[in-house]
Amino acid sequence: MNFNLVTNIEQCFMLIRDTVPLTFIYYSHIPVALVSLIMGIFIFIKSKRSLQGKILLGILLTFSLWLLADLVTWTNYDSRNIMLFWSFFPILNTLFFILSLYLVYVFINKKDMPLIAKVILFFLLSPMIFTMPTKLNLSSFEITECIAVENQYVNYVVFVEILVFFCIIILLIDGFKNSDRVFRRQIIFFGMGITLFLLSFFVTGLLADFLIKRGITETYAIEPYGLFGMTIFLGFLGYLIVKFKAFNIKLLGAQALVAAIVILIASQYAFIQNPTNKILNGVTLVLALAAGWVLVRSVKAEVRQRENLEIANNEISERKNQLQKISDALAVSNDRLKIANKQLETLDKVKNDFINFASHQLRTPLTGIKGYASLLKEGSYGRLESEQAEAVKKIGVAAERMSGLVEDFLNTSKIDSGGMRCDMRKNRIEDICQEVAVTLAPKAAAKNLYLEYQKPAFELPELFVDGLKIKETISNLVDNAVKYTPKGGVVLCLERKKIPDKSQNFGGQKKEIDFQDVVRVTVSDTGIGIPAGELEHLFVKFSRGSDTKRLNASGTGLGLYIGKVIVEAHGGKVWAESEGEGKGSRFIVELPVKQKESVLKKQETVL
Repeated sequence: MNFNLVTNIEQCFMLIRDTVPLTFIYYSHIPVALVSLIMGIFIFIKSKRSLQGKILLGILLTFSLWLLADLVTWTNYDSRNIMLFWSFFPILNTLFFILSLYLVYVFINKKDMPLIAKVILFFLLSPMIFTMPTKLNLSSFEITECIAVENQYVNYVVFVEILVFFCIIILLIDGFKNSDRVFRRQIIFFGMGITLFLLSFFVTGLLADFLIKRGITETYAIEPYGLFGMTIFLGFLGYLIVKFKAFNIKLLGAQALVAAIVILIASQYAFIQNPTNKILNGVTLVLALAAGWVLVRSVKAEVRQRENLEIANNEISERKNQLQKISDALAVSNDRLKIANKQLETLDKVKNDFINFASHQLRTPLTGIKGYASLLKEGSYGRLESEQAEAVKKIGVAAERMSGLVEDFLNTSKIDSGGMRCDMRKNRIEDICQEVAVTLAPKAAAKNLYLEYQKPAFELPELFVDGLKIKETISNLVDNAVKYTPKGGVVLCLERKKIPDKSQNFGGQKKEIDFQDVVRVTVSDTGIGIPAGELEHLFVKFSRGSDTKRLNASGTGLGLYIGKVIVEAHGGKVWAESEGEGKGSRFIVELPVKQKESVLKKQETVL
């Protein structure tokens, strides 16, 4: 080998050979650089190019460049190359310290650093950028020790590194105080990793300078040991990713273990000199890769199954939560419904009380009006002129109509409050119908209508009914027929019939059908008829049909409703039939000849 005093210095060759084994230099630089780059690229890709991933990649790239420059200074004997690569140390040292501070801030605060802070950091870095190719950085080359002579400017680099290191410590302490228990653990591991890396790197370099200046040693042999701080930092990062999914990365412990084993086996090539050992190490590396691939694949399958199970459990929990929320909502709605029902009951009671009060208060003056009208009509207060007699007659009719309305309201109120009672006694239905026909005949005659009463062919049995209420129901039906019949007349028909008992239930089996013995009262007229769409609304409270113009304007829609309630309370039924508008109508009432046990249970039945 040819040496000279500039490009190929024998003194440097001898110094490096006698001070530090080259295999150790390679082992402390090349594997660390490769692991750093692989880890940085992996996190950058897996974190989907997040800000943390970008900063970490920047730190690891900067550190790898520093390792490359340092490797050249350790293994090269050309003073020009040593001076060139040595000149990069101040800027690279400061850059990955500053990037470490940037990473700590983003990791703890989960957001980017403010612009003013970035400007300050760049201001701290800028002197190294501008002075790197000048003598302010390196003043000369020391041939006897094979090192570049650094200017006093290096003290500024040390100052920036110490300042940044203390800023990192402050950020870690502040983040630890203001975080929850889980994130505090992450801060501890992350902080230990990055501080051990920076501290080991800084201390070994500073200690090497100190020992050289004191004459204790002549080389930087201690400095390579500080590079393993990066390995420690990467180990902490791997633990954070596996344990806490840091950087939003899912990494299995098996993957990290296999990668570490492969790297360790591959790094043995920096020491092995024997060809046989190299072959055996290669076989071991291949076997480790194959076994690691199988292990990672099986672990992935197990983790996938566990994740699917967790997803299913989460879905079940979510469904349970939803059902619980629905149940709670239903409970609240049920409580509100109960409150609303109580309020409605209260309002209904108030309404019924008001109707009762108003109706009773109206009864007294109506009785007086009817009585005085009757006295005037009979001439008790002197003879009336024809016009006066007609006016008194109208007063009596109006009072009678008003009295009927009051009775309807009272009956409806009693039905709603459960206060109407039926006085069940034996009554002859023929007598009731005869009395209705006789009572309403004059009203029909006044409209030039006939009112025909068709008696049954055979005597009917006595019915166990409330005679007054049944009479009121039939009377209301006949009265309505007279009102809504402009010409022709009304027929009140009474008969006894046998009808199938539809209440029987044979459970799908065919048996002989029993017939029910009933008395049917039919009120037929030749009046205005009922449209098909209005039949189902006739017996509803306050319902008077949709076409009220052709109906009696003074009606309330309560008469049919009250009659239906009365008939059904007797175990019977009532309905209406009509072939259409202008074709008359039929109202049918059916009452059982033999009352059912439920009706006969009490002589007085509350409706």
